[in-house]
Amino acid sequence: MTTFTRRNLGLAAGMATAVALTAGAMIAFSANAAPITGEAAPGFTNAVTASGETISLSDFAGQTVVMEWTNHDCPFVKKHYAEPVSNMQTMQADASTDDTVWIQVISSAPGKQGYLEADAALAKNAERSAAPAYTILDPSGDIGRAYDAKTTPHMYVIKGDGELAYAGAIDSIRSAKVGDIAKATNYVTAALTAVAAGNAPEVTNSKPYGCSVKY
Repeated sequence: MTTFTRRNLGLAAGMATAVALTAGAMIAFSANAAPITGEAAPGFTNAVTASGETISLSDFAGQTVVMEWTNHDCPFVKKHYAEPVSNMQTMQADASTDDTVWIQVISSAPGKQGYLEADAALAKNAERSAAPAYTILDPSGDIGRAYDAKTTPHMYVIKGDGELAYAGAIDSIRSAKVGDIAKATNYVTAALTAVAAGNAPEVTNSKPYGCSVKY
């Protein structure tokens, strides 16, 4: 066999491999398609929390649920937890008084930015006076991928009947500047207000912004 022929066969094999990998990636992407607002939110069962509990989405039937993807080292997350503004902390506290369940999710893989073990996750929340009802540890990324969570923060509002009411950014100004919080439209707060009134949010979807989730 000539060198030219061997080279062509190698090129063809490489192209075939690339096509196969691309097809596999497309299948994986389709399997993790983004959840659709107005339809049932992705369920999860026996998720382990930083406090050692296991929870399922079905545990909160009849209650509004907020899902917040977080990474404590992400500048965009730091923006919303920055004190004295304490935007995320205030939203969490307001949710608890309205009988809304606030679930924080850490989907960073071990060794990647934002990954925390249980004790460290609890300590981080105590340090910044955060008050989620639960902090789910999702190092496998299974829950994050089920929700197609792309950024930190990435926010979801789920109605008591399990319907996804809102998915996307926390607010309308895509920056890491604390000063922009007061000028922005807070999509999560607006969604919670609408759901509490029995209405659909005016904005049900928006493009999330922040750091990529470190799967």
